[in-house]
Amino acid sequence: MMQSRRPWVIGHRGASGYRPEHTRAAYELAFALGADAVEPDIVATKDGVLVLRHENEISGTTDVARRPEFADRRTTKRFGSVSMTGWFTEDFTWEELSTLRAVERLPDIRPSSATFGGRYPILRLDELLQLIGEASERHGRALGLVAEIKHAAYFDSIGLPLGELVTDALARFPGRLVVESFEETVLGEVRQRGLDAELVYLLEAKGTAPDLAMSLGSAAPDYTAQLEDLDALAARVDGISVDKGRLLKPDARTGAELVDRAHRAGLQVFTWTLRPENKFLTKPFRAGDTAQWGEWRDEFESVFATGVDGVFADHPDLAVSVRDER
Repeated sequence: MMQSRRPWVIGHRGASGYRPEHTRAAYELAFALGADAVEPDIVATKDGVLVLRHENEISGTTDVARRPEFADRRTTKRFGSVSMTGWFTEDFTWEELSTLRAVERLPDIRPSSATFGGRYPILRLDELLQLIGEASERHGRALGLVAEIKHAAYFDSIGLPLGELVTDALARFPGRLVVESFEETVLGEVRQRGLDAELVYLLEAKGTAPDLAMSLGSAAPDYTAQLEDLDALAARVDGISVDKGRLLKPDARTGAELVDRAHRAGLQVFTWTLRPENKFLTKPFRAGDTAQWGEWRDEFESVFATGVDGVFADHPDLAVSVRDER
């Protein structure tokens, strides 16, 4: 399903370069800065409430580690080859999670955003949907949603079917809707359930999709191998979303070959994440210390020059300015 639109600028977890990610303030600011859509990461609580967090492990994005009443919730979880220790959304009810406050995930890189830590509660998906409707009216334009389903196979294994829960929650979303995941299995489930959404498959710079690794073991194709057969992907999804490193090669400032191949196959192409700090810029565009802003405008321009259909940006105003100057 190819789209003939100007590239979408998507507020990555809101305007997460300016406010702690996934907070009401971050999402409202993203739209005020010109974002066409926002991207929440969706996980679940013990009682099946869909909440917005980067991961289900929340010690880096909330004040849970400083809350003595939840000290006994710290645990180690294992799923497949992954082991992680911390506090997890699925071990809390919504009533409990609602008492936590968001903090900046990258305080050393974004100290100004860190000053807003502790001010905002965790946001539910239904609250974001209401926020998008209100922002659409306020700004006089139809605003979109790119909903990322996180760790679907894991949540399925503990009796929290994210595919079903997310499909039900988004069934009446009135604007342009994209559902994305690093697991193609859950995208197929969303399609089977009849949700009117564009489905986008996320592919890391390296590694293998967790659902494929679980089902196929060592025979599972890695992300790079999957990108070799775009026609096969086009039969199952509407688009792909790739790490910008696949578009900006270390030995050349830009490369549009992947985007061209995907478009010929009928796939949209999104990329992530546009950020101005040197820590996140590709090597040719770095200039200065890690937290300083480098030659971000040149990198953003190089990304848009590949012909992508959408970009995820922590600072939506910067991406909008480069796009609109093209």
